[in-house]
Amino acid sequence: MREEAPVFRNEELDFWALSRHADVSAALRDTRRYSNSHGVLLEEGAWDPEVAPKFLSFLAMDAPQHTRMRSLVSRGFTPRRIAELEDRIRDIVRGYLDAALQADEFDLVADVAGKVPTDVICELSGVPESDWPAVGAMMINVMYRVDGVPGIPPEAMEAAIGLFGYYATMVTDRRSHPRDDMASILVQASVDGDQLTDEEIIGFMFLMIGAGNQTTAHLLGNAWYWAWHNPDQRKAGLGGRIVDWVEESLRYDHPSPASARLLTEEVTLHGVTIPAGERVLLLMGSANRDPRVFPDPERFDLDRDTKAMVTFGGGPHFCLGSSLARLEARVVLEELAARVSDYDIDEQRAVRTHAASVHGFTAMPSTLTLR
Repeated sequence: MREEAPVFRNEELDFWALSRHADVSAALRDTRRYSNSHGVLLEEGAWDPEVAPKFLSFLAMDAPQHTRMRSLVSRGFTPRRIAELEDRIRDIVRGYLDAALQADEFDLVADVAGKVPTDVICELSGVPESDWPAVGAMMINVMYRVDGVPGIPPEAMEAAIGLFGYYATMVTDRRSHPRDDMASILVQASVDGDQLTDEEIIGFMFLMIGAGNQTTAHLLGNAWYWAWHNPDQRKAGLGGRIVDWVEESLRYDHPSPASARLLTEEVTLHGVTIPAGERVLLLMGSANRDPRVFPDPERFDLDRDTKAMVTFGGGPHFCLGSSLARLEARVVLEELAARVSDYDIDEQRAVRTHAASVHGFTAMPSTLTLR
């Protein structure tokens, strides 16, 4: 597609796709013509200007609503606050690793990567640790999809209703009894006297489930998988080059490789005209492997310059949680590298995720060589 159809039309599913780095990068920044008003997912039931903001918060908004929401919620994502989470994240990771390494078999996703982001979101949000198992289960079920069945299944809707109720109770409590957590910060956030409504706070906390849970888990699974397929890079990663391992994994195998937009006016690219009102899918995963920007892009290389990757988007919608995702991935891989000198993956038993919006694994049995 990048070479032969950089502006591709999918007639069956009624959308256009952009796959070159220059086009995707420009569209991510052009929020006037490439609108987020209907959300970023083409799934049935999710592409809706009424529904999307409830689940995706300001990710499904354009300026000035987006500008207002982002300025308010960003108070909970300051660099200082994210940095302060590192010790707590490390404690969470070590707890899971201590248990997992005593078991007969180690599964990176089931034992660590799939659990840590959920716990971190609970910790950040202000969910009491006693509620983590129940809330974490609802978070996972919200993202549940059935292979080959379009739309959002009843199990996911039931979990969403449960989480809405839980978060509503939490927000009400924080208005009367504020604490040092995200829910309290959002309740108290104010810009020129403007504050968030309960519904807006709940919507943002919902956004953290999808944006900060599965994506980080899949980032870790993808990093583990591709390092295994590249022994020299695996050796470098386990030898201490954790940051480079995280960054190249973000480029090489995007955990959320596509994002949809609604075109507000006619656009012509590469001699092809896309009419106003059409749905356009921005293929960030493809852009991250565009040879015009990344030489030999199919090679997994920890020495690569990854600064131009579009994994976290661009422009006003650049991912607010990018620092947290990088921190979680770094801590998990650091703790693994401190205990593991090498590993092998049982690829026949590894299970991939089958969903339109995420790319990764739900199971990755591994044999570890401990230090």
